[in-house]
Amino acid sequence: MKKLEDLGLRIPEILLPKNIDLSTWSVIACDQYTQDKDYWKNVEEKAGNKPSTLNLILPEVYLGSPDKADRIKKIRQSMKEYLDTGVFADAKKCFIYLERKTAFGRTRKGLVAQIDLETYEWKPFSKANIRATEATIVERIPPRMEIRKGAPLELPHIMLLVNDKDDLLVGANKPTDGRAPIYDGDLMANGGHITGWALESKADIEGVEKALNLIAEKNASPDGSTFLFAVGDGNHSLATAKAVWDEYKKEHPEDKDSPVRYALIEIVNIYDTGLTFEPIHRVIFNIDNEALIKNLAEKLNGNIKTLDDADKVIKTVKDSWANFGFFYLDSEGKQKNVLLETKIKELAVARLQPEIDAFLKELPDQSKAEIDYIHGTDEVLKLGSKENSLGILLPPIAKDSFFETINGRGPLPRKSFSMGEADEKRFYLECRRLFS
Repeated sequence: MKKLEDLGLRIPEILLPKNIDLSTWSVIACDQYTQDKDYWKNVEEKAGNKPSTLNLILPEVYLGSPDKADRIKKIRQSMKEYLDTGVFADAKKCFIYLERKTAFGRTRKGLVAQIDLETYEWKPFSKANIRATEATIVERIPPRMEIRKGAPLELPHIMLLVNDKDDLLVGANKPTDGRAPIYDGDLMANGGHITGWALESKADIEGVEKALNLIAEKNASPDGSTFLFAVGDGNHSLATAKAVWDEYKKEHPEDKDSPVRYALIEIVNIYDTGLTFEPIHRVIFNIDNEALIKNLAEKLNGNIKTLDDADKVIKTVKDSWANFGFFYLDSEGKQKNVLLETKIKELAVARLQPEIDAFLKELPDQSKAEIDYIHGTDEVLKLGSKENSLGILLPPIAKDSFFETINGRGPLPRKSFSMGEADEKRFYLECRRLFS
């Protein structure tokens, strides 16, 4: 049996504040509400003068602000202050099993752990243990490096998915001995409730190690590689951590086990019933709608059906693995509801988006065409009833083919899926020392 270290996992030394008030300490991931400064102002009001992770992160709504450098400087100061003034209890070497009850009536289970960045790679067609799920935009990494480089602490909002149908790693390691949780409370701003228990005994660690070995065996490829984890949320944050470590090890080749080599993450089973996968739909403006649909039918070997009832198209798409719905106004201003049936076996978006991109590149005037990414069926229909627009409805994300598609085709196209609603995203809570 392989050790945890051989599989890229480590037991982290976790820092938690003393006398935790989760409703003011924990705030949502920095990459949420990026166009809503009012949300973040409300967070500031709720946190007040109490210790809060808000003072340790840079919400991405402020990434382009002229005072960004001052904000990063203040973050460094707050991290040092929290470490120096006794805000944190002594570091605890443990995994954390957690349960997050969201405001939407779902409960998601997770395992907080530490990964070795040497076992992660975001570049396409990697054979690393940990891989990106969506295309990484390289230009997004340098601004995030400014925040992580030299920071005394790291706070994770990264969520890794594990392909574990039998729920061996997360759910099976829930403590059943009545031990007290190390945190328990409500989260602010419709965030729900979270409870976490330390996994630190010899039996706890052996349980995680055994489960990880069984999953690795099931996910081994003929070439000897193992696809253990896929990045569900925080793809660019993890890519940033990797970039900072790659830079650090060049400058400090002797420091092979620096804290910078690792990253704190939460592992979630892709089959967890509390984890919803929502497709991200498309709307395209200023193109020949019927030409695109015909092109897609040819490229995807599909069958086109025009239906009188939009609801029938919606139901057929939602009940399918790889059918698509199209909504637009024809040249006479009449609403068209079109179903494209296909026999695609991979995740549907992985085949659709490249064909859309290829079609748009061939347009005589590419500058006129625009594509946007839409959450929710109602919005697709609404936009598909406007002139010069085409609403495209995608089928549900098939969890069964998720890892297989990424393993075979590489990272998915941009904006392929969303894990739950915005308020269900990870909240900052646990910390770990990074740069001393």
